[in-house]
Amino acid sequence: MNDNAQHIYKILFHNQGQIYEMYAHSIYQSDLYGFIEVEDYVFGKRSQMVIDPGEDKLRNEFEGVQRSFVPMHAVIRIDEVEKEGVAKITDGKGENVTPFPMPMPRDGGKS
Repeated sequence: MNDNAQHIYKILFHNQGQIYEMYAHSIYQSDLYGFIEVEDYVFGKRSQMVIDPGEDKLRNEFEGVQRSFVPMHAVIRIDEVEKEGVAKITDGKGENVTPFPMPMPRDGGKS
């Protein structure tokens, strides 16, 4: 990789029963204990003739987001890649990767 080129990272993480595959230029350990920070998301160019609906959904969900804090136990994998791919959401059911067990919130926050 060229020293002048900006790094691109592919991040896979669990979010509400789904697996998010995202691309970003910056990722690092957060000052918030147990989290990583993801900044500067990378999406395909809107000028492309064919727009992937999954990527467009993620683009809209993360529009205006400057930084995301992802719990470390939700991260499946982080890879440094040469170029971005298509950001997507896949169903987490039936995958070979099982998320770390987390307590489920109770209805209305009542004990």
